[in-house]
Amino acid sequence: MDSDRKSTVSSFYGGRKGSLDALNQDFNSPAPAGRTHDDASSFFNPDRNSRGSIDLLAGPPPGAMRNAGYNRGEFFHAGREEPLKGGRDEEEVPDTADWDVYADFNNVGPRYSSALGLGAEAGYQSLSGGATPKAEETSGPVEMVTVPALGPEWGKAEMRDMTKGGRRERQAETRRRIWRDWTQGRRGGRWFTKRVIVFGCFGIIAVIAIVIAFCIPRVPSFALSNDNPLVNATGPFASEVRTLFSAAPANFSFPAFANLQVDTTGNYLPLSFKHLRAQVFDLDSGFLIATGDLGHKTLPAKSLPDIQLPLNFSYVATNDSDTTWMNWHKACENKILFSDGKRPGVRFRLLLDMVINGLPGSYSSSTQVNNANCPIELPSTSA
Repeated sequence: MDSDRKSTVSSFYGGRKGSLDALNQDFNSPAPAGRTHDDASSFFNPDRNSRGSIDLLAGPPPGAMRNAGYNRGEFFHAGREEPLKGGRDEEEVPDTADWDVYADFNNVGPRYSSALGLGAEAGYQSLSGGATPKAEETSGPVEMVTVPALGPEWGKAEMRDMTKGGRRERQAETRRRIWRDWTQGRRGGRWFTKRVIVFGCFGIIAVIAIVIAFCIPRVPSFALSNDNPLVNATGPFASEVRTLFSAAPANFSFPAFANLQVDTTGNYLPLSFKHLRAQVFDLDSGFLIATGDLGHKTLPAKSLPDIQLPLNFSYVATNDSDTTWMNWHKACENKILFSDGKRPGVRFRLLLDMVINGLPGSYSSSTQVNNANCPIELPSTSA
């Protein structure tokens, strides 16, 4: 007999007694005086009653000596008693030849076991729907029961990525990653690298500098003619302005041209003026005595062109003793009124204000003359 199949009942193999159920323990009378023995020796004692003459389940008859083998008193009562089963010869074989021993498990036919009163004699009825078809009897595809899958369980990071802020963060992170990869040389290929970008920018800056040097206009310089800075006006402009000198009330007005020389040698392209305005101030009194506007004018580059700027002289004084009126009236008198035939000169300052196409803002230039001839000559009979 294998060791794992040996009974653990202490009376069978001897040795110390195991624990017993005190509630189901059959307390016997004390052993008779004389030779003492243990349970192990009582099992093999020939003087005792034979084991085969006693019903193992019902116990010894009244008055019979208790057997030390397997009996009712040696076991714990489990509550439910099952009838003992025999071998194959005690199995109740159904009359039909196709009896299936697996009927207990697939719910067809009478059950083999009647432990729970579910056998054929208990009126067992199969479940609704009939017997489960066998695999070999099934025709066509087997319909499988589809259990709907659970929905996705979104995490906080995934829910954040679904918002506009999350998308902006991902886009910003993508841009940072692209910039980092490009600065570390992992993007850009052969031509779009940092070295190519640096040399390309240097070349672009050089080209822009060359274009600026040749295309952007320079502010020109102006100079009045030394011989005749002011000349008498002719043409349509002369007819628009009336020549007048009056002592009462003291005033004067007349047209004139300012002879100017413009220096455009610093320009590589023609110089275009949006407007060129002039103002004339008397040096002795500081009063404004003339204004003019050349308008739109284009001058050639790399040259010293001469232009005539139209001026409209106009001044009003309180009386004929005004210094400004007296100076200009005396300078414009007829030559025969002077013994040497020379008229005194005039002193003035010319202020130019210009706007050049291609340059932002406005620019100004000024010059002064200390001895210039009056552009007109009054009749000898004028007061």
